[in-house]
Amino acid sequence: MPDLIIKNGLIIDGSGSPGFYAAVLVTGDSITIHRGDVSQLEAGRVIDGTGYVVCPGFVDVHSHAGLTILGELHHDPKVRQGVTTELVGIDGISHAPFKTQDELHRYIWLDSGLNGYPPMPADWLTVADLLSKYDHQVAINMAYILGNSPVRIWSVGWNDRPATAAELEDMKAVVREAMEEGAYGLSTGLDYPPGSYADTAELSALSQVAASLGGIYHTHTRASLRSQGLMAPWEEALEIGRRSGCPIHLTHYRQSAQGVGSHLDYIGLVENARDEGLDVTFDCYTYPYSGTMVAIGLPHWAKDGGPERLMAALQDADDRARMKREISRDRLENNWLTNFTQPQNRQYDGRLLTDIADMRNQDPVDALFDLLVEENLGISTVGLGTNPHTLWAFVSHPMGMIASDAILFGEYPNPRTYGCFPIVLAEFVRAEKHLSLPEAIRKMTSFPAQRLGIPDRGLLRDGFKADIVLFNPDTVKTHATKEDPKHYPVGIDYVIVNGRVVIDQGENTGALPGRGLRRGRSST
Repeated sequence: MPDLIIKNGLIIDGSGSPGFYAAVLVTGDSITIHRGDVSQLEAGRVIDGTGYVVCPGFVDVHSHAGLTILGELHHDPKVRQGVTTELVGIDGISHAPFKTQDELHRYIWLDSGLNGYPPMPADWLTVADLLSKYDHQVAINMAYILGNSPVRIWSVGWNDRPATAAELEDMKAVVREAMEEGAYGLSTGLDYPPGSYADTAELSALSQVAASLGGIYHTHTRASLRSQGLMAPWEEALEIGRRSGCPIHLTHYRQSAQGVGSHLDYIGLVENARDEGLDVTFDCYTYPYSGTMVAIGLPHWAKDGGPERLMAALQDADDRARMKREISRDRLENNWLTNFTQPQNRQYDGRLLTDIADMRNQDPVDALFDLLVEENLGISTVGLGTNPHTLWAFVSHPMGMIASDAILFGEYPNPRTYGCFPIVLAEFVRAEKHLSLPEAIRKMTSFPAQRLGIPDRGLLRDGFKADIVLFNPDTVKTHATKEDPKHYPVGIDYVIVNGRVVIDQGENTGALPGRGLRRGRSST
């Protein structure tokens, strides 16, 4: 007897094919599609799907929730959007493996403005140990990709120098072991030290190992290369694919601002690469706002050695003067700050840096440096970072998929944290008709699952895992805005993860059926 029957809903199965009417039977954590009369079938529960679309759970291929979900197990901002699986370890910033707990804690500290803190202490060292933290202890499934920063820390250390031949071989072994423990490939964030200290040859060598084990190269590209041409950061990623044979995934791909090249330059780069024979895909977020940690805007030399070096530079007069000369002005204007934890600083949450500086009677750069010291590096920033007029071209492109790139803390987070996926359904499909509904669902389900190599999720097919979303296509909508970002969407009334109802008539049930997914094996 099935545990659950979902009847009378329009099934859009994630393949991109048109919808059809049938019942979904859930037994344990797996599904069966039943096309006949189910009125005589008995089940533990029946959900009437009349008026709903029934589709696979959404897969977010760029998530910063790997640590924060361990403290917020129910993960409401994402699961209420219909997200049932997330990829963590992106931007070169994964939190395993490490040789010592001290190294792990230092690394968490360095990037705390982007990924936050877990309930302390962080008591794992290996990829396998970290994945086990998610098994039946969080609301959704967590897939893991290995960041090149911990790989570099393991073999080279925290300093800006080339790897020796022996260190490179050691890094290759680290990649191999992490993937054998379940990682889905290699990620890079080439604006985030110490991973940013790796050159093209090093990254190509590591990607070759990832490719040999069926992994992908998932990259936040190297912004400093823009001095060589607008597309140079993305061209480096393609060159890594050529040298290594590794499938390339370009993350948060978009035109940064109106007049900064053309969106056709970006689209053309991907299409030409695929015509060349390279295996290239990308993801994009669905709001025009970028978001990251404030410390990304400080020069690499100030981080050469780890978080202690950065804290010292922020408090040294000569280093401050040098950083002040080198910092980009776009880091100081039109960006609001969030995640202030000190009581005296909470008044600044959601305000522009220039306004905060006025409140403190300081120069904006000095205010920024002092706040980073006061907040122990953990401040985030959000600002206009995408041309809203061309965003549709990336969202609708056949090689594009949806990813939130969401930071899940602070009082004024990026609104995509709460609205990235429903805005696709409400605006890009229903209102603006840039996408058909089946194609939009494919981009959020089977396409990312297939790209990662998850064998049993992303489609509603017999034997697949019961990750399911029911939403009303006429009413689904996000209310998350820049001014008021912490709003759950409406119209997504049921979310099922591994056969258990997590969102029931719009309310969180408290169930924690999520799993740490492992590459190369079914997610049982």
